[in-house]
Amino acid sequence: MTPLSAFGVCLLVYGSSSVLAAQASLAQAPPGAPAPARPQTPPPQLPGQVERVVLTAGRSTVLRTDFDIIRMAVTNPAVADASVVQNREILVDGKAPGTVSLIVWSSTERKHYDLVVEPAITTLQQQLRALFPGEDIVVSATDEAIILSGSVSNNGVSLRAGEIAQASSSKVKVINMLQLPSGQESQQVMLQVRFAEVNRRALTELGASFIVNRQDYSGRLATQQFAAPIIDDEKQAPVVFSDFLNIFFLNRQEGWAAVVKALQSKGFFQSLAEPNLIAYNNQEASFLAGGEIPVPIVQGSGANSAVTVMYKEFGIKLTFTPTIAGDVIRLKVAPEVSTLDFANGITLQGFRVPALATRRASTNVELKDGQSFAIAGLLDNLTQEDSAAIPILSKVPIIGNLFKSKADRAERTELMVLITPRLVRALEPDEVPPLPTLPRRFLPAPTPGGVDKGAPGNPDKGDKS
Repeated sequence: MTPLSAFGVCLLVYGSSSVLAAQASLAQAPPGAPAPARPQTPPPQLPGQVERVVLTAGRSTVLRTDFDIIRMAVTNPAVADASVVQNREILVDGKAPGTVSLIVWSSTERKHYDLVVEPAITTLQQQLRALFPGEDIVVSATDEAIILSGSVSNNGVSLRAGEIAQASSSKVKVINMLQLPSGQESQQVMLQVRFAEVNRRALTELGASFIVNRQDYSGRLATQQFAAPIIDDEKQAPVVFSDFLNIFFLNRQEGWAAVVKALQSKGFFQSLAEPNLIAYNNQEASFLAGGEIPVPIVQGSGANSAVTVMYKEFGIKLTFTPTIAGDVIRLKVAPEVSTLDFANGITLQGFRVPALATRRASTNVELKDGQSFAIAGLLDNLTQEDSAAIPILSKVPIIGNLFKSKADRAERTELMVLITPRLVRALEPDEVPPLPTLPRRFLPAPTPGGVDKGAPGNPDKGDKS
């Protein structure tokens, strides 16, 4: 037998024995039993197919393959690193948030993975889960802010979670994106503000002055609290009255005069401002109705001194920061009212610089859309009493009052701020208000005869253009 024939026989015998073994195994199987499954090799990964693996920073996971690993590579080991622990097992360690690629080779194929490393569950996340069980609150962080996302059941949980996040981290900014069941989409707040200031003044003055001017002698009796007659011998009229609004009496023949200062005055002042402001959620807005005064500032000394000017604001000012949580608006409000106070000002190198009388308040309040709150009680009460008397003569019963003078001054200023926040929403086309128009001239021209036929308040006459 040739070598080729012997090889063919052996191959035939090997094939025959395999068929006989398969038939024997089928014959031993009980009737109706399923045929044993033949072992199958898993299909190789298709080109472009990538498996996604998600893990947390600071945690590890094990990847198992269907082939023996001979080589692998990671694009950025600073985000995630990998090492082979067995022939078909890889240990992956998450180090920092990010996404990297892992490629594993065998002798005949390769496999691609996307390793997604999420931020670690921080202490804040665990604290929120313990304080608000059942609430879906997810904490994520960037280099500059902490972001709260997910959904909560009510406004209170949303606001408290934001407060805890702000207090428990050194991050400057907290972005609260927690969703509420109401689904409120507005992110802007319009603040309707009304400032009302009322000032009342009352003044009472009482005093008496006497003067005697004879040919041989002259004399005057006054407390100097109020203006009194003076004697001027150089003029033709020796007695000069500087204030004729008082009760005075002059006897030229006898040469004596008397002035009684008896004055009462009252004043009333009211100021009102109604600004409307719109601010974005968690953004500050401010309003000022007033002005700025120049304040000179001297720099240097001697010949090298220079005067620069800095401006200071005064008037009615409002600063507020809204925080929206569904249909609830949390406001940080700081109203301020300041006026110029020349009585307490200073004079600097010829410049008269007034002081500022300021009243301010700062508060936090929580309201629903359209609700109002008032800041009242900003009172400024001023009571002043001045008196002067001539010794001894003022102690004489009854007539002693003629040698006294007295001035009473009372002033009261009250400020009230009424604030109404509203959530801003887009207007429908039918809701847009029309622009103001003038159907006729505001001041109609008079007729040639001098009669104004188009007086205000009479719409039936005048210029119709």
